[in-house]
Amino acid sequence: MTSRDDRISRLLESLDPEQRDAVTAEPGPVAILAGAGTGKTRAVTHRIAWRVLRGDLRGQHVTAVTFTARAAGEMRDRLRGLGVTGVNARTFHSAALRQLRYFGARQFRGAIPDLIDSTYKFVSIAAARAGIQVTRPKTLDLATEIEWAASSLIGPDEYASAIQKIDRDAPLKPDEVAKVYSSFIEAKERAQVMDFSDVIGHTAAMLESDESIAEQIRAQYRFFVVDEYQDVTPLQQRLLDAWLGEREDITVVGDASQTIYSFTGATSDHLLDFTRRWPHAQLVRLVRDYRSTPQIVGLANQIISVAKGKESAARLELVGQREDGPEVTADTYSDEAEEADLVARHCSRLLREGRDPAEIAVLYRTNAQSQLYEESMASYGIPTVVKGGGRFYDRPEIRQAMVSLRAATNTEVGSLPLAEAVEQALEAVGWRRDDVPTGGAQREQYEAVSALVGLTEHYPDASLAEFCQELGRRAAEQHAPDVKGVTLASLHGAKGLEWDTVFLVGLADGTLPTTYARTPEAQEEERRLLYVGVTRARVELHLSFGLLKQGGSRQRKLSRFLLRANLPGFPKSPEPEERPEKVRRRKSVSINCSGCEKPLTAAKDRKLGHCEDCPATMDEELHERMTAWRLELARRTGKPAYTIFTDVTLTAICERNPGSPSELTDINGIGQYKLDKFGEAVLCLVKGGSIEDALECSEESLAIRHEADMKI
Repeated sequence: MTSRDDRISRLLESLDPEQRDAVTAEPGPVAILAGAGTGKTRAVTHRIAWRVLRGDLRGQHVTAVTFTARAAGEMRDRLRGLGVTGVNARTFHSAALRQLRYFGARQFRGAIPDLIDSTYKFVSIAAARAGIQVTRPKTLDLATEIEWAASSLIGPDEYASAIQKIDRDAPLKPDEVAKVYSSFIEAKERAQVMDFSDVIGHTAAMLESDESIAEQIRAQYRFFVVDEYQDVTPLQQRLLDAWLGEREDITVVGDASQTIYSFTGATSDHLLDFTRRWPHAQLVRLVRDYRSTPQIVGLANQIISVAKGKESAARLELVGQREDGPEVTADTYSDEAEEADLVARHCSRLLREGRDPAEIAVLYRTNAQSQLYEESMASYGIPTVVKGGGRFYDRPEIRQAMVSLRAATNTEVGSLPLAEAVEQALEAVGWRRDDVPTGGAQREQYEAVSALVGLTEHYPDASLAEFCQELGRRAAEQHAPDVKGVTLASLHGAKGLEWDTVFLVGLADGTLPTTYARTPEAQEEERRLLYVGVTRARVELHLSFGLLKQGGSRQRKLSRFLLRANLPGFPKSPEPEERPEKVRRRKSVSINCSGCEKPLTAAKDRKLGHCEDCPATMDEELHERMTAWRLELARRTGKPAYTIFTDVTLTAICERNPGSPSELTDINGIGQYKLDKFGEAVLCLVKGGSIEDALECSEESLAIRHEADMKI
């Protein structure tokens, strides 16, 4: 029989010196500052296991708080692998709701309020009762603002003065928001419902007001671990303080450089002030990055090294531990459509080389950028997984699959080996292993169900009935399996995840940082958001941006956070002795109007070659043929028309009438890639060729291009 000392020795032998310091810190307040990829989950799970194996406490005495159900599920799985069970690993909301449901009847003198998933309906009702007319988008903004206020422990009466102090923009006049906020609280009380903020607030109030309940919970949970502590809100800290009482056996893990959720009320203050609250706290820094190559680590360090503000005081410089990898690539495209098309083409090539689609991600600043990439991926037949597109277990195809699996437990299929039983049961919903559908939506549904099949590998000895029970547990905890597909996610949605290959797209000033980031604090949070995106990549990192926004005409600039990186393929930063104003002035006079000779500054005017006041010289008949050709080519290729040429580019062609490939590429927005694909067809049309002749040229060029891609 293995001795306890042997088990502890084996537990510690796989840790680096700093991780071992974090794991073996004596009971009491401990803060682990853990940089991206430094093994923080390993450190905290091993710390819990070390405490349990040493005999300080049992697994049932531990509460480990995470920010996502996925992270909680991963923590439980790792702890089971270390021989520790019973740990209460949950999100703040899940842990609070569990306690509220158990003790709440006494607190509320009856049934606890029903939990609502969305506050939209009640905010809409509240606005109407407050006599304030709002649109649907404005209602959503109000709901977000009220959630921020509640998470920040700001009530309706203090709202107006609070946002004035911090110079925060409100979605309506501050006094109107306060009225809606007050009415919203009343509407919930009348309907006897609560939202997710209420769950935490009610639980904290219950512990603060009822000492007997507080004593029961504190007797059960004696050691607390909090992950992503830089993202804790004042409301969550209030609950944590209620759980702790006068005790101080707490370990927190965080990285101030990854503070990116201030819009929800999250603040790094609790992490930064930890050693002030507990002067005798043990502080451990983890800086060895095991996730990313030195090339990626170097860029991440460069981005965050010039950060300012309070978070910069706890900045960590990562030290890459992996072998060298490929250089970080940087590409500038003519517009967003070309960027999305070429990123999808690159992904298609990677998949043909045998790469796992689940190890590829495309990350962008806002969810609004998702659609263009969904369409581009679908045009190449690439399966995708859109983060933020709804909970996995709420998907219709997953619900149907789980119903079919449960039904099969009562048939002879239930007695088969698990993998075989699951596959036979899923045939009832049309899933077959080798029957992979084409098309983006159907392929995504197929891969989602395939993820359930993939879970059987983790339970080789389980029966179908036991497997269904495990799925039920996972569904209740929203512990979703990995789905085979290229991940599309916002930078916020990518937090806590990692992939072998990452495409960071849309890196234009005005998008990252967003134009809404007006204060220095907001600008620094945008920098941290880019830092988070870069550190999601393990091996390959591809950065890009399009000069023109989709449907826009004003040329954009590279994100200011990347100017000093001087990456090949991106615009270079001005030399130190050069003033940016001079650089802009020289650029602005490089093209003059063909009519009045005035300098052209607007991107649309520069592309067309004349200002709006001067008459256009467009060949109307050519424009009609070009438009008809673009429309028919889009229909045949199944791609949006703007991915071939934007309207402005089409107009520029018809105004300039280029007679050669070089004259065609002189038009802003037409690079070598589009010249190869469409140049011959465009010149055919300019020279008077028919639409059919141009389509024939296009199809030949596309076939040649595809053959070239296949050889890459």
